[in-house]
Amino acid sequence: MGDEIIVLITTSTRDEAAKIGAALVDEHLAACVNIVPEVRSLFFWEGRIRDERETLLICKSRLPRMELLVARVKSLHSSTVPEVIALPIVAGSRDYLDWVKDATKE
Repeated sequence: MGDEIIVLITTSTRDEAAKIGAALVDEHLAACVNIVPEVRSLFFWEGRIRDERETLLICKSRLPRMELLVARVKSLHSSTVPEVIALPIVAGSRDYLDWVKDATKE
């Protein structure tokens, strides 16, 4: 496979997720964004364990777009340290991955 990635982003609300997802697709930083309306997140923050409901974005993009994608998310996100992590795509439909590449051209 090439440089295609899955980027995971969590937000505190569905509206924030929609705003970020739309911006990423509109600016060709992601080819597609799936919004999972509710996930339960357990994490350690500011000295204690948190248990919160969040919205998850699953973004299809490419590694060369990651730096700009992270910067854009940070500019729109309500959190001071938003979760923005990338995982490599190790296999997939070539037609789909070609579309991801085409849709995220600079």
